[in-house]
Amino acid sequence: MSNVLEGIKVLEFTHAVMGPCAGLMMAENGADVILVEPTKGSPTRFLKGFGTGYFWFYNRNKKSLALDLKSEEGLKIIYELAKEADVVVENFGPGTMDRLNLGYEKFKSINDKIIYCSLKGFLSGPYEKRHAMDEVVQMMGGLAYMTGRSGDPLRAGTSVIDITGGMFGYIGILQALYEREKTGKGKFVKSALFETCTFLVGQHMAYQSQVDYPIPPMPERLSAWSIYKIFDTSDDDKVFIGIISDKHWVRFCEAFGWDDWKEDKRLETNNGRIDERDWFLAELDARVKLNTKAEIIEKCESGHIPFAPISRPSDLYEDPQLNEGNSLYPVKMKNGEMVKLPKFPLEYGGERSVKKNDPPEIGADSISILKKLNYTQEQIDELIKHKLISNT
Repeated sequence: MSNVLEGIKVLEFTHAVMGPCAGLMMAENGADVILVEPTKGSPTRFLKGFGTGYFWFYNRNKKSLALDLKSEEGLKIIYELAKEADVVVENFGPGTMDRLNLGYEKFKSINDKIIYCSLKGFLSGPYEKRHAMDEVVQMMGGLAYMTGRSGDPLRAGTSVIDITGGMFGYIGILQALYEREKTGKGKFVKSALFETCTFLVGQHMAYQSQVDYPIPPMPERLSAWSIYKIFDTSDDDKVFIGIISDKHWVRFCEAFGWDDWKEDKRLETNNGRIDERDWFLAELDARVKLNTKAEIIEKCESGHIPFAPISRPSDLYEDPQLNEGNSLYPVKMKNGEMVKLPKFPLEYGGERSVKKNDPPEIGADSISILKKLNYTQEQIDELIKHKLISNT
């Protein structure tokens, strides 16, 4: 991808997903992003379980500056960097950056052109001092209710609110950069998990306002489409098929050789098929199940019918669309293995993002960054000696 953000200098004070995701979007588009982390490394590097991949996915194309932010020398380095910085991104708990003397007002006093993006649990309001996480706001924001079945709220299968919240932060930064072109001044930008979640659930809020019954969770919904479901196959697998127009229905029948249903007036329209669901869906399940997974995919593809195999994350490494479409590139993981991971999901002028560097080792760029600030080798050695910075 063209380095559309080339020349934009970013200081990133983040952990986990939301903040690193916003920083990644800038790094993937050409910005010079410095991840500021503790001398022992960001705690995100050492997470286990579902956090195992966080650091390695969200921190490629960044530099690492590892220093002690609680020290006078550490703050001095940050303040020097702030003089030339365009953007600051942070997603620590409420009040943390102010306590470190790294809040917006401090950066603004150093550089009034700086754009400061704060990513929190909540926007301004009664909850703003609360701590929050992705799963917390999915529960309180209605998403878990809509994802699970009745009586069994369920979080979505990825950090969807963290990622989307980081995306809204990125959008806010781009808006502020555009405004700065006209005003010459920076901006305080804030995105938050809870409000991000409620924005995503807004379509269901709108739905609820128009009916006099409690709207059901998505697994129990009456779909607007007569056929929009997962089907079993004859070889004990599953395929999703969605028929969202009457033209799809005709092609569906032709692809599977169901001339009787193609001519059945009861099934001619989407609403008619919904009216016949009591007998129709059971018979449809039985007919589809006579086919293998491969046969179903071939027939749906030949008929230009929306379908999807039920994939696991591990299936995506070799997905033809992702590989032949240039949507993956190899990233060096913690164990040294090169693994194909998704790029920024956008074609810009027909181009895709490229990898500048793998996720950095702890403090990999500390020395080079300090040398650009005109620190001598003797000064750098003294900082290392007193464990005020680290480098690898």
